[in-house]
Amino acid sequence: MQTYHIHITGLVQGVGFRPFVWQLATAMNLNGWVNNSSDGVHIEINGSSATAAEFYNQVIAAPPPLSVIQQHSMYPVVWQQFDNFQIQDSKITGPAKLAITPDYAMCNDCRDELHNATDYRYQYPFITCTQCGPRYSVIKALPYDRINTSMESFGMCAVCKQEYNNPADRRYYSQTNSCAACGVGIKLFNNENKELSSTTEYIIRRVVESLDDGKIVAVKGIGGYLFLCDAGNKNTIALLRQRKHRPSKPFALMYPSINMVAEDFILDEARTQLLQSASAPIVLLKTSQQAAQRVCMEEIAPGLSKLGVMLPYAPLFELILTDFKKPVIATSGNISEAAIVFDDDIALKEFSAIADLIVTHNREIVISQDDSVMQLTEKTNTKIIHRRSRGLAPSFFDYASNKNSVILSTGALLKSSFCLAQQGNVYISQYLGNTDTYEAQQSFEKAVQHYFSLFSTSAGVVIADKHPGYFSHHFARQLSEEKQLPFVTVQHHKAHFAAVLAENNLLKTETPVMGVIWDGVGLGDDGQVWGGEFFKYHNESIQRCYYFGYFPVIAGDKMAREPRLSALAVCHESWVAEDLLKNKFTEQEWSIYQKILQQDKLLNCSSAGRLFDAVASLLNLADKQTYEGEAAMLLEEKAASYFEQNGWDLNQSYFMDGAHYNHIPTGILISNIVMDIKKGLTVDFIAAKFHYSLAHLVRIIAGYLDVKMIACSGGVFQNAVLVDLCKIRLANDYQLFFHKNLSPNDENISFGQLVYYENNIDNNQLA
Repeated sequence: MQTYHIHITGLVQGVGFRPFVWQLATAMNLNGWVNNSSDGVHIEINGSSATAAEFYNQVIAAPPPLSVIQQHSMYPVVWQQFDNFQIQDSKITGPAKLAITPDYAMCNDCRDELHNATDYRYQYPFITCTQCGPRYSVIKALPYDRINTSMESFGMCAVCKQEYNNPADRRYYSQTNSCAACGVGIKLFNNENKELSSTTEYIIRRVVESLDDGKIVAVKGIGGYLFLCDAGNKNTIALLRQRKHRPSKPFALMYPSINMVAEDFILDEARTQLLQSASAPIVLLKTSQQAAQRVCMEEIAPGLSKLGVMLPYAPLFELILTDFKKPVIATSGNISEAAIVFDDDIALKEFSAIADLIVTHNREIVISQDDSVMQLTEKTNTKIIHRRSRGLAPSFFDYASNKNSVILSTGALLKSSFCLAQQGNVYISQYLGNTDTYEAQQSFEKAVQHYFSLFSTSAGVVIADKHPGYFSHHFARQLSEEKQLPFVTVQHHKAHFAAVLAENNLLKTETPVMGVIWDGVGLGDDGQVWGGEFFKYHNESIQRCYYFGYFPVIAGDKMAREPRLSALAVCHESWVAEDLLKNKFTEQEWSIYQKILQQDKLLNCSSAGRLFDAVASLLNLADKQTYEGEAAMLLEEKAASYFEQNGWDLNQSYFMDGAHYNHIPTGILISNIVMDIKKGLTVDFIAAKFHYSLAHLVRIIAGYLDVKMIACSGGVFQNAVLVDLCKIRLANDYQLFFHKNLSPNDENISFGQLVYYENNIDNNQLA
């Protein structure tokens, strides 16, 4: 007999790991203990080498379904006598070196209890167990124990305490365990801040009646407030758009059940699994003919055939949707583009102009987060994450930090995130929105400080985007100056490339990799605006090889909001498009912009994102857009319609050859599109041909660079049609790499900055 010590790191706290270990040890008649510590889970057992090996192998091979094991080891230690097997209190042995558990959707066991009239927790809106419920949003300190969460203030009643201490119970050591007798309290307010009720049954009934009456209701969820309204009521949806100042950006839907989703959308096994997964994201789904009979499709997502759908991930939403029996709009509780509201006092103050009723509760949200968003492409079922937040953030397991110092990278401006690396672990924050508003900047700063507090640490190196005008750059520089820390800047698109390389384990490859990095804007090394780049990665160096031929940036940030300006800029040297463009401007505007275009020292741009805008404007899909990416989404919609009706065998490209002196001929591309417009070819066909041309261009440039590995990143690769075309056109001859667990958009910039610095890419100075 020998005493053996087992150490396991990864996502092993807050997922029922200790009860699982206790149950296995008890079944094998092993004595010892298990606990949470600052660096993972520790186990000690008495047994023979064969028995210990069997136990160890079973722990590693079949852990709880929500856990992620990164590293594990077992070794003999000095003999100790154990009389039984116990779960010990957590041990704090230094700064935390732990994965942070995300918030999980309600599990099926809790759902069954919620609707079981004979169950102790029947209709309790905050039912949880070891396999579901809030984690990240309630954590105040590590390790994950009740005393370190916002559940600390709720003392367990006798029944809950008995479950918590019973190893045979599903709620054994469930840190969020509570019930109606001892748990979270719910309240209903009207829009005059008057409390109407604190009784669950009444509140659910009143909310459902209000939704039926066409009212808007704000409900506090796991990571913040959501606005709910009837998805089949045109007038209410229009009112919500007016009150939220959100004229056309798509709304997400919450459906009562997967069966109802299957009636309204094209649903397969993979999409069903995403919807019903523990992360419970919003999933973009293609509508069926039935959908229009239940929801107002055009009002929900103008011009689009895919809608964002999720299932009730919190028991409070489950109760509302079960009684309402219809889908609802479920959109972030904020004014358009502002940070999601999660503070009760702010909600009661600010929502009076938007919501008719407000449902709140007294479980504190420590850190806010939006719902995650993803889709699977139609042709190749490739996963694309549009927003990594609730259920997915913040721990990241595809990369191990290799520096001793604590590193903070602060990301970009839009679709922001930050990344913290400490003691080998990497944490990528939830989506933090566009940091060009004061509220969003406050939210960003609070989240960074929360991470420092969780790990009892502070940054040793600070990394930022190269653009000095970004809030994230200012924040990083100020922090570095205050703390006298090394300050590093990383070019935006090189960060994108580094992120997708790291996520696919390509950093040490000896084979050259071409990076196709296409997005809206990023400050380039030459002082111009980049965004349509072809890089080559070899020998830990990134070389810019090809890019879309420069066109002028006019009217600054306004150009991103008005696709007509992109069209004007791209076409300014071509007379063939003047008659298509002139009617998009007043005479005064036309005169002003013509004078601007004649200036000698305009900032230039290679942005693929602006090319999408330009083509969308030329096709009269959008001259001005009310949300980021609107024009590109409408253009993708037209291309998708063509391929759906005509198949994917299109073999016509606007690029006959690829580049001249490293420049992709942007002018020739646009001129050819204009000629097709004047020939009277359909919008769907031209949109499809444009998308196909981009995939064809990737093949051409890959041939020029003589590479067989291609990695793609940047917001343009949220385009499902483009991703499918690249796979169809290239996968037989090239190895293609896309993001797997990160979004291709600017959310991955903070991670890419870390990777670029840590791996000394391009021999960056402070590495």
